Parts: sequence; C-alpha cells; structure tokens
Amino acid sequence: MSKLLVSIVMGSDSDLEVMQEAGKALQDFGIPYEIDVTSAHRSPDRTAEFARKAAERGIHVIIAGAGGAAHLAGVIAAYTTLPVIGVPIPSTSLNGLDSLLATVQMPAGIPVATVAIGKPGATNAGILAAQILGLSDDTVAQKMADHKRKLERSVEEKSKKLKASR
Repeated sequence: MSKLLVSIVMGSDSDLEVMQEAGKALQDFGIPYEIDVTSAHRSPDRTAEFARKAAERGIHVIIAGAGGAAHLAGVIAAYTTLPVIGVPIPSTSLNGLDSLLATVQMPAGIPVATVAIGKPGATNAGILAAQILGLSDDTVAQKMADHKRKLERSVEEKSKKLKASR
C-alpha cells in the first residue's frame, strides 16, 4: 500500500501534538496518510476545495481535528461523501468540551464520526479509519484482528500480574 488513503487535517498547527497520534495509529497498520492544516473559519475556500477534491485524489477517509468552535469536520463532511472522523481538540479553557459538542452535534444528513477529546481520540480516529479501510483490504483487516488479540493479551497479562502481587 503506497497510495495515500487517509487525510489528517487540523484547524491549526498547534493541534499537531494531538493529531500526530492518528498518524501513529495509521503507521501501525501500514496505512499511508497525509497531514495538513486547513481551517473552517480562516481558510473556508481552501477547506471546501480540499474536501471536494479528496476522493479524486484517492483519499478514502478524512480525520479532522479542531478545537474551540471545532467546525472543521462538519464543514468537510458537507463537501464530501467520504467518511469523516472528527477529533475534538482541548484548546480552550473548557478543555475540549466545546470542541466535542461542536463536532458531535451535526445535523441529520451530514454525519461526522466523533471520537474522544485529545490524544486518545486521535489514536482511536486512526484505528477507526483502519477499521473502515479493512472492510475492503484483507491485509488491513488482518492487522486489525492482530491488534485486537494484542489488546486481549495485554489485559490477561495485567490480570496475572495483579493476582501474582497479592
């Protein structure tokens, strides 16, 4: 897999520390991605153009992270038929609650899959994108199954360790 399949975008370069977690998750599954900045408010034409052309460029899933008013994922979803995953960024004094509500409260007909606030959400966005791609790619599906088994083994190991320490 060398063709870009996922696009990670964020409203500001200050969101990179959070959004790079989505990239790490995609790398773990061997999924090529791009990462960029575009803003629903500061560069609306650029954002609309990005969303309109993403499918033509071979992108299959978009992960969009934004803080504050957090309209980026919703604006992108309005301009594309691709799945959009929104990552709320904890960038204001509300610690991401404002971003979560802005991202998750989409009107009927314009869905945005919304994950947790911050780094855990960005990680899950990358994993969710892999799950979506795994529907049509057996290699990714196998890596996803391996990932789930690894999670299961880690819980068993933690349980054994806890029981042994008592």
